[in-house]
Amino acid sequence: MVECKKSKNSEALFILKQALKVNRKPFPWLKAFSAGLAASLPVIIGLLYGNLKYGLIAGLGGFTYLYVFNIPYAQRAKKLFFVVLGMTSVTVLGTLAAPYPLVIAILMGVIGAAANFIFGSLRIAGPSAIFFVLVFSMVSGMSVDPELALLRAALVFLGGSLSWLIAMMGWLFDPYGPEESVIKRVYLELAKFIDSVGTNNFNESKHNMMSVLKEADETLIAGYIPWRETDLFKRLYLLNEMANKIFIYIIEQFIDAKEKLPQELGQTVRELANSFDRKSKSVFKRISQPSEMDEEVSQLFVKVYDAEAIMNEPTTKINQEIQIFKLSPKTFFGEAFDKNSIVLITSLRFGLIIIIAAMIAFELELTRSYWVPLSCVAVMSGATIVATYHRAIQRGIGTVAGIIIASLILAMEPSGYIIAFFILLLTFITELFIVKNYGLAAMFFTPNALMMAESSSEGSFSFSYFASARIIDVIIGSVIGLIGVWLIGRKFASSHIPYIIGKTIRSQAQVLLALFSEQGKGFDARESKELRKMRININNLKTLYNTASGEIPVKRETLDYYWSIVFSIEHLGYLLEDCSKKESRPILSDNVLAQLLYACETMAKTASIKRSSSKKIIPEIEGYPSIKNELINLEKAIYG
Repeated sequence: MVECKKSKNSEALFILKQALKVNRKPFPWLKAFSAGLAASLPVIIGLLYGNLKYGLIAGLGGFTYLYVFNIPYAQRAKKLFFVVLGMTSVTVLGTLAAPYPLVIAILMGVIGAAANFIFGSLRIAGPSAIFFVLVFSMVSGMSVDPELALLRAALVFLGGSLSWLIAMMGWLFDPYGPEESVIKRVYLELAKFIDSVGTNNFNESKHNMMSVLKEADETLIAGYIPWRETDLFKRLYLLNEMANKIFIYIIEQFIDAKEKLPQELGQTVRELANSFDRKSKSVFKRISQPSEMDEEVSQLFVKVYDAEAIMNEPTTKINQEIQIFKLSPKTFFGEAFDKNSIVLITSLRFGLIIIIAAMIAFELELTRSYWVPLSCVAVMSGATIVATYHRAIQRGIGTVAGIIIASLILAMEPSGYIIAFFILLLTFITELFIVKNYGLAAMFFTPNALMMAESSSEGSFSFSYFASARIIDVIIGSVIGLIGVWLIGRKFASSHIPYIIGKTIRSQAQVLLALFSEQGKGFDARESKELRKMRININNLKTLYNTASGEIPVKRETLDYYWSIVFSIEHLGYLLEDCSKKESRPILSDNVLAQLLYACETMAKTASIKRSSSKKIIPEIEGYPSIKNELINLEKAIYG
């Protein structure tokens, strides 16, 4: 009993330390200043026209800038446009629903669930639901006047449009900045991967390489504009394709290598990566090849120099065409609406807890009761139960400190341009510290939100009353979020991993069958239902594993066992995706296909119900030894 208490105390202490930990990520100075500008400029414009209140409402649209991330400008333009439309829509809903508490509670849940689902389905980086719920909440807390719905929506739309313009300014100076950045990282990671051959770091480096290649592929697809195919974009695309070919070649030829590759290879690739940085204006320096090397290493040098040619030769001399395959939003949503989709299940739970939090707040007749579901949303934004605890601790400490800061600011009774200045300053500091620690950001976001809410509200509450009420709201909302996550999902992830592993392996077997059997004319493997199912299952499996790693208590030995399986499944999925892009593939005999399916089914059963059985023979797949090797690795991971 004493040991159990000590264990729980040490676990609680560890969670507290992790929650207070400050990351070492660099400060995003430019983004932070731009966010402050986007939030304060509408207020300044409102003041210039003699209407602070309208400026503050337009400032709510400035939250659009908080959805800016380092993604291609083509994707950024579309993403932020729809964020602006979303902010405008929730403004209309908040104004119309203001007289009806029950409707507000339900709409909060619907908005939170919808935003969470859309961001999860389309795999979009960003704060997801929180600012949509925030804008809806703040608007519903304003004076009740449904006739102002269109006016408020127009103001928010204008504020959001201003954020859109600020976010797109970089396109004028560096239109392919995000794409160039990710390709440079691809080649730096490729250099590390080459150096890892024949070492104990090979598997870890292989996983990192695969991840950055997938990120680069998604970035280039997102940045592709069919009617604007520039030479630079073509070069970037071909460089990524060549990096992928080098990666596949290495895992096919050197997966069992006992010795390291010549260091000149890694140095050459690193020189390529550094010379591509146009800002530093560094020039590629050709590294001398070793005097003696075998045929496989010689061919690898040839591929590396092919990449150098793509990087430095005029595109007119490169006789290669780019073929972009872009999945439609319909496909993404189709995957997400699948009954087995974790995104759908999580979003529904998310919305339900928000509705419960809002109803409790209205029943208790709390001052500015919308802060309760807002705190609930902020806490539940943690990806795991441990992350949820971190958010609750950080939000609690940050809010109390933020209210003290707000007290000092409001004691000065700011007005006019002073309010605009504090909005700029507090938003700037919030975005500066959000990468370091959420609690630090909450210290400055809290007074910012309090000031905007008080300035745009016609209420007559004293600040001391409002501040104390805010602390109570945050505590209640955080507790509801913690309880909701704990009751609904505390063991969901770990208990479902074995079943999803089996399901995923079976879906990969179906992809193998589709890729290497006769499917008739008009069959496009990239759009096949088999590949779609595999993507769903792999995404579900990764989400479940990451969630299970944050459960309390965490079963470390079990997770370590699953990690090697998830690693192999993810890598096999990558190879199958790559294979689906090829126009010609071998047609395997019925006997070989039967062997593959039998081996996969045996692995699926062993993993899902832990039934012991012997390993099965993995047959050769002509032209694709890497797929066979990964199936063998998967067998080893499952059988131990």
